[in-house]
Amino acid sequence: MHILILGGDGYLGWPTSMAFVAAGHDVLSVDNYTRRRIAAETDSYPLFENPDLETRAQIFNSASNWKLQCRIGDCSDYSFVSEIVRDFKPDAIVHYAEQPSAPYSMLSVDAARFTLNNNLNTTLNILMAMKDIVPNAHLIKLGTMGEYGTPNIDIEEGWLEVEHNGRRHKFLYPRQAGSLYHTTKVLDTDLIWFYVRMFGLRVTDLMQGPVYGISTPESEVDRKLRTSFHYDDIFGTVINRFVVQAVAGVPLTVYGKGGQVRGYLNLLDTLQCIDLAARNPAEEGELRVFNQLTETFSVNDLADRVQKVGRALGFPVEVKSIPNPRKEMEEHYYNPKYTGLLQLGLAPHLLTDEALAAIITEVARCKDGIDISRILPRVRWN
Repeated sequence: MHILILGGDGYLGWPTSMAFVAAGHDVLSVDNYTRRRIAAETDSYPLFENPDLETRAQIFNSASNWKLQCRIGDCSDYSFVSEIVRDFKPDAIVHYAEQPSAPYSMLSVDAARFTLNNNLNTTLNILMAMKDIVPNAHLIKLGTMGEYGTPNIDIEEGWLEVEHNGRRHKFLYPRQAGSLYHTTKVLDTDLIWFYVRMFGLRVTDLMQGPVYGISTPESEVDRKLRTSFHYDDIFGTVINRFVVQAVAGVPLTVYGKGGQVRGYLNLLDTLQCIDLAARNPAEEGELRVFNQLTETFSVNDLADRVQKVGRALGFPVEVKSIPNPRKEMEEHYYNPKYTGLLQLGLAPHLLTDEALAAIITEVARCKDGIDISRILPRVRWN
């Protein structure tokens, strides 16, 4: 297939780009380095330096028989999006091209405005370009489990059957996001559903939980091909942050009571899920929603696991509760359904002690690059 990956320089976009090329697809990877800019502005640099997208593509292509194409440009600019869609004519579009940080979206009015404008305009541009240029293409959109919030009922996969006054109808599952970033993802879903209904587009919306991990098979070719591993409070996901804290000797920072439960998945499983969605596209006029996770844990569960494995590896890991910088329920019901991708063939990589030990060991090799001033929360919306 011709696969267009938007946001190809990111934590997920880069390994996705490599994986699709290695699987034999014709891939164009696109980015405008927004995440790198924000990381520089907020002193939120990753654990180790990553070459830019064009340089990484050159290294990847030189080290293999594969050919990854890339373009640098802004997907919030419709003229750029329409140009690459018209030239490349993708069969599938993987949409990662959004400002991905909840804390950054709550940092200031400028950060909030940028998050809203960038994320919504980019999604609108993609939908318009599909409608006008490649109406049969399949959009694979990265949503987030954070759209749902923490309702006191089971979370279905995107849709909910409602009975009211003796009549039934299926609606998008109610959303109640906990940050402006997550709210933009809710608005994305509404935009997508409108264009699917009006113009018969094909879309798979993947409601993803927090991802953890560093390496993928393609990055083993050259260490410079590892994805961007953030441990800071702006871009770092909780497991990756805890692993770095364990190695650096910083007590694991549990926000509040630590009872916040979320669904998690290994970086390798993100690649599986995107591949399964691409090989099994949505039907014409279908908005298909999958909840993309493999396990659920509370923050306390994660801290206990990292402490146990870290201590077994010789790190004196401690755990410390700190005031919660976020507005969220710290104890709640949480039962998401996530059978759709399993039915397509997802074979999960679970968070075993061995998996955690491998990440801790990899991070320990880069211990000298850890800056502990980037770990504690610097953004508060509580």
